[in-house]
Amino acid sequence: MKKFRKVLDGLTTSSPGGTIGSPSCGSAAGTPTAAPTPKDIDVQETLVSENFQLCKTVRHGFPYQPTALAFDPVQKLLAIGSRSGGVRILGRPGVDCYCQHESGAAVLQLQFLINEGALVTACADDTLHLWNLRQRRPAILHSLKFNRERITFCHLPFQSKWLYVGTERGNTHIVNIESFILSGYVIMWNKAIELSTKTHPGPVVHLSDSPKDEGKLLIGFESGTVVQWDLRVKKADFRIYYDEAIHSVGWHHEGKQFMCSHSDGSLTMWNLRNTTKPFQVTFPHGKIQKDGRKESCKPILKVEYKTSRNSEPFIIFSGGLSYDKAGRRPTLTIMHGKAITVLEMDYPIVEFMALCETPYNNEVQEPYAVVVLLEKDLIVVDLTQSNFPVFENPYPMDIHESPVTCTAYFAECPPDIIPILYSIGAKHKKTGYSQKEWPVSGGTWTLGSHTYPEIIITGHADGSIKFWDASAITLQMLYKLKTSKVFEKPKVGEGRAAELVEEDPFAVQMVSWCPKSRIFCVVGISSHIILYRFSKYDANTQIVSLELRLQCESEDVNSPSENENTPCFSEPGSHSPQPHQQPASPGSGTLEGIKDSIPYLKVKDRVVRVPPGYQAELVIQLLWTDGDPPQQITSLDINSAYGLLAFGNCNGLAVVDYLQKTILLCMSTLDLYGTADPYQRLTRSPRRNRQSTSEFCMRGLSNFYSDSKKRIRTSYQSLTELSDNQQSIDMERSKSPTSDHVNGHCTSPTSQPCSAGKPRIPMGQEGPRLTRRGPGRPPFRKAQSAACMEISLPVSHTEESRENSFSRSRSSSVSSIDRDTKEAITTLQFGESYGRKSDAQPTPCLWVGTSLGVVLLIPMSIPTEQEERMEESVTIGPSGTVMMLKGSVLRFGFLDCMGAHIQSPYEVWRDLNAPEDPDRPRRRKLVNFSPSSSQDACGEGHLAVVCSERQAKVFLMPSQSCLFVHNITESSFVLRADIVSVSNSVCLACFCANGHVMTLSLPSLRPLMDVNYLPMTDMRIARTFCFTNGGQALYLSSPTEIQRVTYSQEMCDNLQEMLGELFTPTETPEAQNRGFLKGFFGGNANTFDREELFGEAAAGKASRSLAQHIPGQVGMEGMKVAASGVVGDLARARIALDERGQRLGELEDRTALMMTSAETFSKHAHELMLKCKDKKWYQF
Repeated sequence: MKKFRKVLDGLTTSSPGGTIGSPSCGSAAGTPTAAPTPKDIDVQETLVSENFQLCKTVRHGFPYQPTALAFDPVQKLLAIGSRSGGVRILGRPGVDCYCQHESGAAVLQLQFLINEGALVTACADDTLHLWNLRQRRPAILHSLKFNRERITFCHLPFQSKWLYVGTERGNTHIVNIESFILSGYVIMWNKAIELSTKTHPGPVVHLSDSPKDEGKLLIGFESGTVVQWDLRVKKADFRIYYDEAIHSVGWHHEGKQFMCSHSDGSLTMWNLRNTTKPFQVTFPHGKIQKDGRKESCKPILKVEYKTSRNSEPFIIFSGGLSYDKAGRRPTLTIMHGKAITVLEMDYPIVEFMALCETPYNNEVQEPYAVVVLLEKDLIVVDLTQSNFPVFENPYPMDIHESPVTCTAYFAECPPDIIPILYSIGAKHKKTGYSQKEWPVSGGTWTLGSHTYPEIIITGHADGSIKFWDASAITLQMLYKLKTSKVFEKPKVGEGRAAELVEEDPFAVQMVSWCPKSRIFCVVGISSHIILYRFSKYDANTQIVSLELRLQCESEDVNSPSENENTPCFSEPGSHSPQPHQQPASPGSGTLEGIKDSIPYLKVKDRVVRVPPGYQAELVIQLLWTDGDPPQQITSLDINSAYGLLAFGNCNGLAVVDYLQKTILLCMSTLDLYGTADPYQRLTRSPRRNRQSTSEFCMRGLSNFYSDSKKRIRTSYQSLTELSDNQQSIDMERSKSPTSDHVNGHCTSPTSQPCSAGKPRIPMGQEGPRLTRRGPGRPPFRKAQSAACMEISLPVSHTEESRENSFSRSRSSSVSSIDRDTKEAITTLQFGESYGRKSDAQPTPCLWVGTSLGVVLLIPMSIPTEQEERMEESVTIGPSGTVMMLKGSVLRFGFLDCMGAHIQSPYEVWRDLNAPEDPDRPRRRKLVNFSPSSSQDACGEGHLAVVCSERQAKVFLMPSQSCLFVHNITESSFVLRADIVSVSNSVCLACFCANGHVMTLSLPSLRPLMDVNYLPMTDMRIARTFCFTNGGQALYLSSPTEIQRVTYSQEMCDNLQEMLGELFTPTETPEAQNRGFLKGFFGGNANTFDREELFGEAAAGKASRSLAQHIPGQVGMEGMKVAASGVVGDLARARIALDERGQRLGELEDRTALMMTSAETFSKHAHELMLKCKDKKWYQF
């Protein structure tokens, strides 16, 4: 039978194919293959490779692991550096730019060139970088790599082009910002300290020029030594030696005194007239104990000393709390006169900075706000009000408020959905913020012409759902939904539930949303599904709860070995149920019997008042069976036109009628086949013992939790640290292409868990072989979908393992290869289709994809009239239709015979809680995209696109003949696939585990783009990557940030227009007039010429081995933008010429006006001279 099929396949492949692009024969990777079509399919494909280009657009969220902070007081821009080498530059809402150092070294310090449109970054690899901010995408102009010394501190005086760089050896070097060349002028540590000093002063921790005289540089060493260095005469003015280590120094604006913060929690004030000892020492948080001694306090890591005209100075510092107060949160202390205000923070303070009215350090500072950078938040405190309120943050910095567990991206949403969500979400906003405008207001941003409504949905570990407005490359929170409110609070101390209350039983696993009908569905980690309807009115509602078993029979889960004591496919939901009044199972006398037939979470069984917004209508929960928790849900689809909800897991499929609140179908995957099962399954020997694997239930979420949470959640394990015992050659030979084990790790997202003791056994000449796993080895969890999967990385294949891994896929035999009894449902799709080959008209169908690459069609009969729909039952039953692909099925899509995308039918939204209108009764209004109604010219039928983790196929329905095949990858597997619209056409977009992003034309499956974009280094990316229409995609680049990308050439071309301008030409504020007497007696600081001291003529050249200059490299994106086309260049040149001509015209007008003014002034001066020339001095 196998050979006969191969012959037929060869004949059909070599015969003339369809009319699309003349695809070549064969089925090698990257080569589309055409089969004969029962009728002519003439689709004019418009997409070509030139329509695609991959680039990053914008990054949202809080910078992950921040390390540094800087502010430009003139441009009003804020910069944040991170440990991974990233720099975020923030301005007014819409102005948000992300830059990345190629080295990936942590950013130690940031320094703006104030009002110059440039930024200096100092990185942990001892490299200085100069960024140009006068372009929408900043680029590095210069870099300077220090070879022999470690950079510890940098200081750039205002309006200076010389940067002071302190090092770990205690030396201070000077860098020319314009040329990024090291000056020969060096302040050596042994020159700065006294010769009699026997110890090294330590690294430089502070550098600042004196407000009184720019020629004096204050150098702070870690050991407690402070030196004021006279740059002109190259010697120290004074030296201060203090017993405690110094962390920071802050000047008074007059330059006569300064303040130091120390490691013992003290603040010292020093006067330049007497530097032998501090004239004031304070321990702000150190109280005097009964024995007369001071409390020991934590270090004050930073202090700022800012003066005000109309009030006492502000002394702001972080740290300094006493050690005996354990568990106190990090604090920022504001001392204003005699008032001391302690602000407690939710996270440790990384850096803070006072925002002042003037950029000059020798003027009264007038601080008006304090920016506080925390480990996981950004706070700005208003200093102009006595209660110090915080500003409302306009940036989406709270994406990670609870760890993100899933994402969804919807472009081209109905235009009315965003305002309505915002109006409801605005009612629940927090109050008590400062009434003043957000102080970081730099840059310019305008709403571009290429915008359309976009919504991003994030699901979180605490069960919350957030809707975000993502239109015009911005991100703004619209609405927050808490799914935990549907359930009773878990009670502490009841049996095994006491062990699990610290975990997250409400964690969101996947979401399904229909923006047009506003039906929303949530799948939780505890094997529960919640169905929500949207209403603009509050209501009293009773939540309906359905409970069902979706579990294999006991003989199906038996293990071949007595050592096998884990379930066979996916890790279970692992939650101990709450007490529930239900009939006990036969084993009710045991612990397992108590768990049986009850869910883990208890739905509220009373009438509850629900506010406007999304209101829960139905909860579906899977029950424990035989002491085992239910398997997690792996796939979900909902259709508002049909009123049906379908979901599946590794055991089987269930279909629920949510209008009648009834279960229509609940059967195992094996039963769905009936007599059409293409696989021969092994029988199992009885299992000897059983143990719960609940400790592994939440492993899929482990990468989303911080280290602090991992201390509590001991069951969360790092996915990349799972280790396997050495597997035998027999085990290696028995794996399938959906079970790639590399270095003992399960690398495919749909792999069958061989580690659970059930390898696939090829029935070859050598007979069956079993490989048993050792006792105590943890099982791998069966991956559920592209939104919730586990991957152990890196993925590397040898030729032998690659050949072995495709042993199953390359054979089309239905009997030669053995399968596991269990088969997971990996994807579901409702739609109008043909359930059988003999069908003449399309009917509602459910397409089912499994982890073994099988596609099943389940036709349904649904009453059409509203009254009948609510009373008569829906009939549903498998049709026996089976189609095959290599690898687990990921996505379905439907096209008409003209190549247009067929949308799923939906019900137009209606508010069920709205007041009744007798003249206009509320009736269901359905919008149906039937294949027969969308194409009159090409007759009956439609095209079905099926994508698996290995290949894509296009079938013609109802004949079910395969028109096109494309093997997407041989060495990796697809993580995410979607049928998306790009440039008024449709294509298949795929993201592979090896980091490749691909697009294929439809229906011919012709490769259009293949970019090695993102190496898979983090499981988080695999779980959260998703495509949407308009050529856009997103993923969670870090636990706190969402990265949006585009693969559309059109959007790449328009990206410059959509991004905000960082730099806006602004006049530098003039320095205050110091007055004649103050300037005369205060010293003449303006005569200090740094060029004369630090230039090559005076200081000479620095040693070449000390630092290496690296010219800036323009990134590829910048090159593409610069070379975007001759027409664009000419247009820009013409605009520039017009602007230049306009400026020249304005200059000419101003010149003429000045000449006229000068002539008038000369005339008046001459008249005044003639009038006064004969007068004596006493006559005036």
